Amino acid sequence: MKAKAAVFMGAEKNFEVREFPVVDAPKGYGRTELIASGICGTDIHFHNGKLVTMPETVIGHEFVGRITDINDEDAKKYSLEKGDNVIADIAVPCGECVLCKSGDDANCVNMQVTNGGSIYESPYLYGGYSEVNFTPLSNLIKIPDSVDPVAAAVFACPGPTVFHSFSLAEKAGVSLSDVKCAVVQGLGPVGIFALIYLKKMGVPKVYAVTGGKNKKRAETAVSLGAEKVLSIARDGAENIINELSRENDGLGVDLCFEASGIPSAVAQGMTVLRNRGVYLIPGQYSNSGGIEIQPQMITFKALHIIGSSQYSVVDVKNYLSFMAEHTDVQKTALTLCSKYSVDRINEAFADAKNAENIKTLLVK
Repeated sequence: MKAKAAVFMGAEKNFEVREFPVVDAPKGYGRTELIASGICGTDIHFHNGKLVTMPETVIGHEFVGRITDINDEDAKKYSLEKGDNVIADIAVPCGECVLCKSGDDANCVNMQVTNGGSIYESPYLYGGYSEVNFTPLSNLIKIPDSVDPVAAAVFACPGPTVFHSFSLAEKAGVSLSDVKCAVVQGLGPVGIFALIYLKKMGVPKVYAVTGGKNKKRAETAVSLGAEKVLSIARDGAENIINELSRENDGLGVDLCFEASGIPSAVAQGMTVLRNRGVYLIPGQYSNSGGIEIQPQMITFKALHIIGSSQYSVVDVKNYLSFMAEHTDVQKTALTLCSKYSVDRINEAFADAKNAENIKTLLVK
């Protein structure tokens, strides 16, 4: 038996689709068959050369699959079995650094990844862009029977990313019950899920800010409860700042969630926040250049700025619990994805880069 995988050949180069032998799962690993695997903004950064990973390899870290092979002893140990639908979590914290020991393993300073194995050594297929995947059982999270696995795949990374950002905010004393007006910058999958989450948590007014004039994404945001979608290309950055700064009787918005990945968004977010406003920044996940900010604004407004990079297994579990509780979000997720087979990887990447899709999935 063989499986197709898309091999990353380097920045700006086409992927090569190759076939690999499908072997038994090594001890401690589960072999899973592809249900759906998302193309993440991080992967696009790799392909654009803004993040570095060495070719030739199988990238991708949003793999949702069905277990097809697992050692009986391992199955009992990890409460998993053949036929289970699972999300493969990429992050492997060391468990020994000061962050891990303090309970913050998502920010482990010695973080390893599950998709870093060589395609030239058995079992070959560790990454997400493959019809078969091998992941340590400690990093496979079972998807509840009540959650559609394709729906889970749509926000498999964005969902936990959002959950971790808000968990850090909660640890810092931020309560969403105090937030009356929020802004989400960016309407990719992370921004869309942040909007969904904020509305589900009862935030009355959530604006969305986007750089371009993507009609499909704007209409989706409005359908999900956005107060208004503001476009820099259409409305102008200054007009957007003026409109958002009128909130809270002219003080500005309570919370800003940065999901655009555009450096200039950070200066805008700082400007529209009220005094003691909260800025969550999980979106600046590549070296996309620097910007000028006014640091005195942090001081005079007493801004609360919280960065967030990785997420942990607990965030994946919280995401799945959220999806199980909100069946309407599952239905919405299924309308937001565009599906491609693995051998259409280059077409899928081109469409994802051009923002043709809200979420791009590889499927069997």
